[in-house]
Parts: sequence; structure tokens; C-alpha cells
Amino acid sequence: MVKLNKIYTKTGDDGTTGLVDGSRIAKNDPRMAAIGDVDELNSALGIAICEIGDDALAQELHIVQNDLFDLGADLATPAGPEDDFAPSEMVLRIVPEQVERLEEKIDAATAKLDPLTSFILPGGAKSAAAVHLVRAIARRAERTCVAAGRDMPINPQALAYINRLSDYLFVLGRALNNDGKDDILWVPGGSR
Repeated sequence: MVKLNKIYTKTGDDGTTGLVDGSRIAKNDPRMAAIGDVDELNSALGIAICEIGDDALAQELHIVQNDLFDLGADLATPAGPEDDFAPSEMVLRIVPEQVERLEEKIDAATAKLDPLTSFILPGGAKSAAAVHLVRAIARRAERTCVAAGRDMPINPQALAYINRLSDYLFVLGRALNNDGKDDILWVPGGSR
């Protein structure tokens, strides 16, 4: 369990921050950009949860928030080129079961949705609009994770998780729009 006795440490005043293994990197390092985007994603998801009146769905999304902390810890744990990204008592990694849980949620939600006939505009119900914003942030977080992976080994399950999460948020946004019936369809060139 994490114990934080003091919020400020002054160790970051030089523009560096600590990783799980005790090493320090610049706060603008690609790894930190990915961790920061995952943190922003988690915060935005917290706002979206406040817009959702369904307690069961809120609990489901709190599990995702917990997974996002796991993802941040995974990204903050350096790996060697031959690392198998296996979790241990001291190393937290995203595991296939977390990805599979999202896939199951995507499949269950998609089964209830009308097929898409056009791209949709992010909006509709306030809760759906909030979830679509979270989805866009998830896509950015995925891009920064991929960019960080060019400089260092990244857990493939972490990349799969962030990819599936944006898919899950897309179908969730549609589900919150009356199972897609209240989606706002894009009309190409419709405002010319």
C-alpha cells in the first residue's frame, strides 16, 4: 500500500522526477508525457463519472480508474530490452485480464447498439458528451504512450489496454445516448 506522509518533497525543483526504481528523468521526458496524459485521462474520467447517474456503471468506471493508476505505475517502471513485463510483488504491470475485461464490456455494449450509418458527433446526453471527451483524451494518451515506446520498452499489454479503453469509451458514449438512438450523426459537408 502506498503511504504519502508529505505531499511536497522539493526533489522535483530541478525539473526531474523519480521513477519506481528510484532513477530520475526530466519532467518533459516522453515517458512523463505518457504518464501525464494517463493522469489527465483518469481525472477527466472522474468528471464523466459525476455525470453518470447509474451506480453500477460508475462502479465499472471506478475499476477503469484503478486500472489507469496501474497503467501509470507500469509506465513509471523502467524495463530492460529483454523484460517480459511480468508483474511481481514489487512490479505492477497491466496484464491480459485487464485488456480482456474491456473487450468483454465492448462486446456487451456493442450488442445493444444500432449499427453505425455515419460517424457520430461527440455529444447528445451530457454524460455521453463527457465520455466522448474522455475518449479523445484516451486517444492522445495512446499516442504519447506509443511515442514513449520509441525510446524505451513499453509493456505491450499497456498499449493494448489504452487502445481498448478508447474503444470502450466510444461504445459507452453511444450507450449513454439511448443505446445509440440519440447519437448525433455527422453529415459530410452538411454545413456548407
